[in-house]
Amino acid sequence: MSYYLGVDLGTTYTAAAVWRDGRVEVVSLGNRAPVIPSVVLLKEDEAILTGEAANRRAATEPGRVAREFKRRMGDPTPIILGGAPYSAPALMGRLLRWVVDAVSEREGGPPTGIAVSHPANWGDFKKDLLDQAIQVADLDGVVVVTEPEAAAIHYASQERVDPGSTIAVYDLGGGTFDAAVLRKTETGFELLGEPQGIERLGGIDFDEAVFQHVVRATGGAVTDLDPEDPAAVAAVSRLREECVEAKEALSADTDVSIPVLLPNVQTEVRLTRAEFEQLVRPPLGDTLTTMNRALRSAAVEAAELSAVLLVGGSSRIPLVAQLVGAELGRPVAVDAHPKHGIALGAAVVAAEAGGTGAEVATEVAPSDESEQPAAAVAAGGAAGAAAGAVGGAALAGAGDDGGPPTEPLAAADVPTAAAPPAAPGPPPQDPLAPSPPPAGGPTGGSGKKKAPVGIIVAIVALLVVGGVVAALALLGGGDDSTQTAATSESDEPETTTTTAESSEATTEAAPTGPTLQLDGVELVGDRYQVTYRPVGFEPLISQDAGTLHVHVFLNPPTAPANAGTDGQPPGDWEITDEPSTLLTRFGPSDAQPGGEICVVVANPDHSVFDVATASCLPLPS
Repeated sequence: MSYYLGVDLGTTYTAAAVWRDGRVEVVSLGNRAPVIPSVVLLKEDEAILTGEAANRRAATEPGRVAREFKRRMGDPTPIILGGAPYSAPALMGRLLRWVVDAVSEREGGPPTGIAVSHPANWGDFKKDLLDQAIQVADLDGVVVVTEPEAAAIHYASQERVDPGSTIAVYDLGGGTFDAAVLRKTETGFELLGEPQGIERLGGIDFDEAVFQHVVRATGGAVTDLDPEDPAAVAAVSRLREECVEAKEALSADTDVSIPVLLPNVQTEVRLTRAEFEQLVRPPLGDTLTTMNRALRSAAVEAAELSAVLLVGGSSRIPLVAQLVGAELGRPVAVDAHPKHGIALGAAVVAAEAGGTGAEVATEVAPSDESEQPAAAVAAGGAAGAAAGAVGGAALAGAGDDGGPPTEPLAAADVPTAAAPPAAPGPPPQDPLAPSPPPAGGPTGGSGKKKAPVGIIVAIVALLVVGGVVAALALLGGGDDSTQTAATSESDEPETTTTTAESSEATTEAAPTGPTLQLDGVELVGDRYQVTYRPVGFEPLISQDAGTLHVHVFLNPPTAPANAGTDGQPPGDWEITDEPSTLLTRFGPSDAQPGGEICVVVANPDHSVFDVATASCLPLPS
């Protein structure tokens, strides 16, 4: 049975997807994960190993391993493996050939067509080098597609995107950043203006920032190690793994402890989300500048965008969605498969190029993405970089580009992406544009459809008996998760704080939906701990896609109306998935005299759900 293959050769990870019979799904390339590290190793017998096999041997044979060679495309300096020189296109070709062979074996035959993605800001020279890599892989008829275009095509297969709509793609992966503006046409997408990018910026750079933070915190204990000592090299490798895990954990947690187990020091280094954000905020600011440059090149104002699509593993960092939403003031959507969306879109492109026409998929089959500890995948990368790190060189460890789904899914990362299925009806004219999802909801949207008379009567009856939340659910005003939250708690009285200690926001009319009650605040060490009761959340507080969540903030400097991306300007808040008690990152050093601490319900895009859900208490003296 024929199928089409899409390949995303990422800087740090490589992903693949197949299209067959109107469905597209991720292919499991690894033994324990759907992706493989973008690593190549030359054995002593001159055989080439790729992916997981190369990664496993990298720690013991660092002079024979190559990684992150996608960044070396266009660099005439050869990459030396075991004394033999290789070019970046040659290594890319070996990796691509392995992927095609692995998928062919899994599927029982070669693909009918193949599409390979590349950064949108690659010029003719680098695209020629990619063609050379395809020749090294001994493949014919391969279609190439830009990464933002592939991501947009996959997004369009998940969400209703009308012809004429304009989308900005913010692609922050493991090693590179791309920004592009695309317009939906009747037949696909067209790039507007010149895509922009930053060649050397991604998850591996953020990993390195965390590693250097630990190096500074340990007073140079890492750089004092002997780079020829195998025990020291192994210890630094483990430390790099811990840094990668810490970075990923901060997408959900507010602080982490990084164990440092070196031959000359055994300790822990604490890293808070605020400290991590301070480390990565300057380079993230550069991505916003690049995004604005792409908009200017396309002659498109931010207000004209239908959405800003976040792609790439590093886009799941909570600060990314906050900064992009605040900068552009447009809805921010994280792809349902941010680490695999490009490969999925490339598979659709391959199918289109193969003449499937209206048979192009409009839904994505769930992939078998078993959870895997980050260390299991990143171990080889950390070990390969360890020797240089011991000697003081700032080499990057494993990153995010197309990586396995190991990061806890944080609320900051997941504005609604996958829409609920629409009611049956005539098929859309555009094969990539499925029926529209229900409009409106807490994230905002276009107007609602008029409800039938019978439903309106039912709503009135519900209002009479106090079932306000259930009535709103009948209107279909939100996504599935929001409706579930509303209906499951409809028999529980809603609570609004009206005590003398509360802020003015909590004395407004009761919100028609989930709300909060702040019950207590105390100083624990150097941080404030809050106790609150969520009302109308189901589950109570969730990091799942499309759900509401809680922002915790100090007032002043952040007013309740500014505790989200829709603030003017947005204030400073902390996201929590704790159901009742949270030890915040705020302390007396952050507070102002006479201030208070507050909680408020936030939408998936981090705008304030309803300022009336805010509940505040004075800070303890």
